[in-house]
Amino acid sequence: MPDSSSAEPSEIRPPSIAVARSALGDRFQAEALAESLSLDNLGVVRARDVRDFPVLLFLDEQGLGLQVTGKGAPGPVRAEFVTGKMGYRREHGGGAGQLVAKAVGLQKTRATLHVVDATAGLGQDAFILASLGCPVTLFERNPIIHALLADGLARAALNVDCAVIVERMRLLEGSSIDWLGQTENDTADVIYLDPMFPHRDKSALVKKEMQVFRTIVGDDEDAGQLLAGALERARYRVVVKRPRKAPAIAGPEPTTRIEGKSSRYDVYSIRALPTQ
Repeated sequence: MPDSSSAEPSEIRPPSIAVARSALGDRFQAEALAESLSLDNLGVVRARDVRDFPVLLFLDEQGLGLQVTGKGAPGPVRAEFVTGKMGYRREHGGGAGQLVAKAVGLQKTRATLHVVDATAGLGQDAFILASLGCPVTLFERNPIIHALLADGLARAALNVDCAVIVERMRLLEGSSIDWLGQTENDTADVIYLDPMFPHRDKSALVKKEMQVFRTIVGDDEDAGQLLAGALERARYRVVVKRPRKAPAIAGPEPTTRIEGKSSRYDVYSIRALPTQ
């Protein structure tokens, strides 16, 4: 999922966003979130009745969500791995035949590949790779999205089917661009990038997830810098997820592309994957 991990964390400017909860939301978690992110805590509210904040970090019995306020607003966006789309893919997915798995190279090796997801967003692609056996290190620099992802992973760790997958996922604080610049860190086998891209088709219906994300993280204007750093640190390849018709990130040409219906994966090969 796109984020803006390639730069310093965006400044959160209250009153643009606040923490709130339903009557069944965890009061102590809400208080801790508001304090750690320096946000107002509205207590128990109905999101449709809130006027002063266009977006809420909203806690209810299902966990933490990013909720647009006002009448007619879509439901909350969450990092969800147990139910919904990710739950279905976990139970019925295409294994190593999935496009992201092909792009990372899981069909070409029996080796266990350590993947760094440098722009984790809500962690969906990282979860797929972890479900296929990859240890995955995740970076999400935006503190709001990071909080959503941490909550989703914590809830998934309590599920018997997801716990073994989440054990392979390590969410770190800070910016991936900083990690890429620290030569003392371990080299990753594969570095995966899914930067937020400028949305230029004003007439297109943008998914709810993307609409809400754009209110928080904006676009990644320094994706080229992130790609350059990843190419220096990856052992075997860098994979960049892009909209199918979008141009490649500024820099070297991809070695190959794997296309789906709405997105594609630009693969930058550095050296051949180990066979086993």
